[in-house]
Amino acid sequence: MTHPLDRLHRGVHLARSDAPGESRTAQLLRDGNPKIAKKVVEEATEVALDAVVSDRDGVIRESVDLLYNLTVLWVWMGITPAEVWAEMEQREKAHGIAGKLPKA
Repeated sequence: MTHPLDRLHRGVHLARSDAPGESRTAQLLRDGNPKIAKKVVEEATEVALDAVVSDRDGVIRESVDLLYNLTVLWVWMGITPAEVWAEMEQREKAHGIAGKLPKA
């Protein structure tokens, strides 16, 4: 079985050809990078705000919205989940599974 984000990516990619008036995803892709990037920021902010007030269910709900909009951004930019997973694996090898690249 495939990962849900892989299925989401495939669904977003397929939605590119939908009519913008009938598909929120098609409309976002038609609007382009500035609109998509704004949606990513909005959803990330909502996740953070729910976290500040310890709204666990809110963080879960808003995380799904964030992942959706991030996936739309990946599709718009021609990024596949496999590329993101490869970067994660490279970082894991260098810094451990919970590691983060040091700031330059």
